[in-house]
Amino acid sequence: MSDNYIVSARKYRPQTFDTVVGQEHITTTLKNAIKNQHLAHAYLFCGPRGVGKTTCARILAKTINCETPTADMEACGVCNTCMSFKNNTSFNVFELDAASNNSVDDIRELTNQVRFAPQQGRYKVYIIDEVHMLSAAAFNAFLKTLEEPPPYAIFILATTEKHKILPTILSRCQIFDFRRITTHDIVAHLQSIAAKEGMIAQEAALHVIAQKSEGAMRDALSMLDRIASFTNGMLTYSNTMEHLNLLDAEYYFRLTDSMLSQDVAATLLLLDQALEKGFEGDVIINGLAEHFRNLLLCKDQRMAKLLDVPNDFRPVYNEKANQTPPSFILSALNVINDCELNYKTATNKRLHTEMCLIRLCFLLQSLSPAAAKAEDSLLQAGNTEVKKNISSVIPVISQTQTEQNNTSNKSINSIDNEQVAINIKIIETQLPKPEPINKAPEKAELKTAIGEPIAPPTSTNNRRLSMNMLSDIDTEISKATANKDDKKKELSADVANKLFEQYKQKLQGENKNVIYAQFCMMRVEVRPPDEVRIISPSELTDTYARDQRTTLIDFYRAETDMIVRITTEIQEDEAVKARQNTVVLSKSEIYEAMAQKNPYLAKLKEGLGMQIEY
Repeated sequence: MSDNYIVSARKYRPQTFDTVVGQEHITTTLKNAIKNQHLAHAYLFCGPRGVGKTTCARILAKTINCETPTADMEACGVCNTCMSFKNNTSFNVFELDAASNNSVDDIRELTNQVRFAPQQGRYKVYIIDEVHMLSAAAFNAFLKTLEEPPPYAIFILATTEKHKILPTILSRCQIFDFRRITTHDIVAHLQSIAAKEGMIAQEAALHVIAQKSEGAMRDALSMLDRIASFTNGMLTYSNTMEHLNLLDAEYYFRLTDSMLSQDVAATLLLLDQALEKGFEGDVIINGLAEHFRNLLLCKDQRMAKLLDVPNDFRPVYNEKANQTPPSFILSALNVINDCELNYKTATNKRLHTEMCLIRLCFLLQSLSPAAAKAEDSLLQAGNTEVKKNISSVIPVISQTQTEQNNTSNKSINSIDNEQVAINIKIIETQLPKPEPINKAPEKAELKTAIGEPIAPPTSTNNRRLSMNMLSDIDTEISKATANKDDKKKELSADVANKLFEQYKQKLQGENKNVIYAQFCMMRVEVRPPDEVRIISPSELTDTYARDQRTTLIDFYRAETDMIVRITTEIQEDEAVKARQNTVVLSKSEIYEAMAQKNPYLAKLKEGLGMQIEY
């Protein structure tokens, strides 16, 4: 029995145009050309591997020589020419493999054969496969014959790389571009073959085979034969994934859940499980990118047709997509794309993959409003030196206050006067102006916020910060705060709205696009004397408002010299609710509603004999 076994790709190779899968635009054109006697002398079939180029060429050669074609321009399959073609004994069809016959001598031999008319049938058909492998000299030797062949000769060239063919050859042929076969068509064809072979195959398993074949029917049939032998004709989703050495969707769902929960340990353990099974890091990353793409497509029903997953998994993808923020998906795709680009050049590929997954674990945290607020404070610094000074002045002041009640801290005393002078300049802008000094200084010297001179730094850089100086700074800050608290002002609605718009423009100018987009959906109301209430349309927007509350208080205080209270409130948009509750009526329902309001409308309709258009 093994000697008679024929693989499915050969056993179920299409014999008529109607049985060709996924190339209707090609087969319909060829059948009409045969019917109308508009056959060209040269055709070029180009497209990916395993999509039916050579098959269509052989069907065309058989059909144009058929003695009794059907009314639909298909070969009858029973006449002498059809039977000789089926038994590979036809003298009218010549197949040449240009990959191994690519010299000038091979083309010269072919052109010598063209001179002889067919002994049986109307046409002699020359099928040259992988024609792009011909040498430049062979192409040039073929030009004249290809342009002006005898009336009974037809050339059909097939190639997977059209760009390698000389333009002079392309201009002499009718070009047909074969496309990749869709997953749906491949699954339907595999189901019919499985039924004929007595296999029991789950649709999800066939869908995986179709996806893995990348639009090539021959590859899909080869995988079907291989898995059928492995599973003894019982094709399930699990054993298909196991045999093809693929990670199933459940693995990526668990990986995504661990990322959303920021569980680094679980994420790395899942990666280790895949690596132990023999998967490479780039395969895992590529599959994760496809998984996130599917989640993104589920965010909008208009993109549902682009979701290429088994029907059993669609509800799961929709459910998981609702649990995953869109900003996380888009940012994750960017991180994964960078990982894929740098994977080949990475020395430690496992570490490179692990770092990508760790970034994805903390990605949700970096996208939160609180993290964005922390990033804003960093971007407000002008340059690297100022950033360094700002980061150093904050612990200096806080530690000094602790020192006044406890013992001295050695880390504070290590700060020299040169750095402190710059730090105090920053603090000085927040304090009231010092009293003018009557006597002009003889030399330019630095001043503190209370007018106390600071000695210039020495070359030894060993001068220490005076504890009394820091104490005086704290005193001045307390006085300035007390003076501002004593002056109670009332905030107007116009000023509050104007400052809120300025804050939004500030976010946009600093490229805080996510926070800016959320703030554009908010509005503010003033509750005298000092309350500013932010009205948000949803819970997500309200979260951004609450996380920005501290920064807004500082902003309002800097602009109005007032300490305002920021509160938030959620008010759903009534217009959106109305649109959601809107019901689309048919024309008959519209007429009935109008007739109930105005009974004379029905009498007018009956009197004029009018009818409602449906």
